[in-house]
Amino acid sequence: MHGWAGLYRHHFRAQIRNIFKFKAITMKSTLFLLIALVLMLCALSAGCTSPTQAEIKPVDIPTPFPSPVTSSITTVVATPIAVDTLPPEQFVDLQLTKERPDFSLHLLYNGGKGEIFVQNVMMKVTRSDGQVIEQYLNDGQRKPRRGDELVIQGSRGNDRVEVFVTSAGKTYKAIDQPMITSSM
Repeated sequence: MHGWAGLYRHHFRAQIRNIFKFKAITMKSTLFLLIALVLMLCALSAGCTSPTQAEIKPVDIPTPFPSPVTSSITTVVATPIAVDTLPPEQFVDLQLTKERPDFSLHLLYNGGKGEIFVQNVMMKVTRSDGQVIEQYLNDGQRKPRRGDELVIQGSRGNDRVEVFVTSAGKTYKAIDQPMITSSM
């Protein structure tokens, strides 16, 4: 009986050891799944899964127009509003010109110290005939790059140009300038 009982005890102990090993494995995998679930919940609650899309929405500020001056030629130019300066670490160079032959308005983006923060650039032109044209520097697919240029058809008269830059999630009015056609 010693041989058979010893064999039975040995087999019984081996089964108990296998049960403990199985429990240890299931506990480890349960712990791993629990940690993965907690990390996913943290990522979702932090907003890491939502797409970000910078879109410029300039604030419409009523602009007072000066009363027209009675003369042979009446010209109404909108009064420029204060420009928001970009913080020094977010500075980018923008050059605005009005070409004489065709009166087109050109905005050239030259980049700068803060170009890594820039998400979007928008030019808003209020022509002397009252027409308002808005155009974005990028196509919505990428950030602006050095050398990118916007061209908007201006008028023979005085056009007002406003340039809005979205940098580090905040929109700044970088330029607010009347573009006057000089007569030669």
